[in-house]
Amino acid sequence: MQQHAVTVEDVREAQDNFKAGVSQHEGKEYQEAVQSFKTSASVLADEEHLKEFQKKLKTGKYKLQQESIAYMGCAAVHLSNLINALDDDQKEQVPVDTQLTEAFKGW
Repeated sequence: MQQHAVTVEDVREAQDNFKAGVSQHEGKEYQEAVQSFKTSASVLADEEHLKEFQKKLKTGKYKLQQESIAYMGCAAVHLSNLINALDDDQKEQVPVDTQLTEAFKGW
């Protein structure tokens, strides 16, 4: 599989979906949150890696809230990696949410 360079648009898409997922999770809309986190984690992702993650979650028989938290973590790590792949000029073009930036520093 050929690796594509991360663009500002990719980061914006992933970040928007991640933020939507967080809002949905906080609103106890777990099914919607899972979908938003999946979409966020899918931006320029290795599809096989994501399928393997989904398979492991299904075998664990987690509650929907726990599944949402797992996808949130996956999407957060993926978004952080996308942001880190940008050069400094590109980072200036993406208004990364300050709460996300602070959270990523702790990881």
